[in-house]
Amino acid sequence: MNDQQNVAEAWCRLTGWLKTHAPVSCASLLPPAAETAVEAADTALKHHLGFGLPAELAALWRLCGGVDHQEIEHDEEGEIGSGAFLPGGVIMAPVDALRPRLPDHSGLDWWEGAPVVPWLTRDEAGPESGYWVGAIGVGRWGLDSLPGVGATAAFPSIAAYLDAVLRTVTEGPADAMGPDVPGLVRGCLIWENPEHPLLDEALTHWTPIH
Repeated sequence: MNDQQNVAEAWCRLTGWLKTHAPVSCASLLPPAAETAVEAADTALKHHLGFGLPAELAALWRLCGGVDHQEIEHDEEGEIGSGAFLPGGVIMAPVDALRPRLPDHSGLDWWEGAPVVPWLTRDEAGPESGYWVGAIGVGRWGLDSLPGVGATAAFPSIAAYLDAVLRTVTEGPADAMGPDVPGLVRGCLIWENPEHPLLDEALTHWTPIH
């Protein structure tokens, strides 16, 4: 089975669960990215950094081009990001993913040539951390700790990451993917650290799955 099939099947399993249990998060999914956007990302990486777009990320973008947070009734503070249904945050669109990865205006590559591309972030306004994907799998990145990024992976693939998310929400344990645990609030799957919650008003309606 190739990368595209693995991602497609893992994505289908996870989004099937979202459709039933977290329909507002499911409604946040954008249509597939335009093929021109996927090809442009591959071309930019090859031109500026000498490696192409990871096949798994291309496959994911051909299924979902990112997310669009839904307006949620009674969420006056806008705390609930319906598209942040993954513990790593939101799926980055092609343009957003390349912005922190390509060399800056001076031509400096702060990632030191690591053949990886960011694809998840919680810092939507200006990505500063999240998860990357490369040939060896999926790992964490942060702009304050880029030296050595891409050397070790936390998951062997995007498909494995998505399946780990599904196992966590369906079987547990709740902290299988870290201190943030899955819960439901107003039709959304949202991950919270019960000891250091980010939600305030919405937390009173957030119910942990396990």
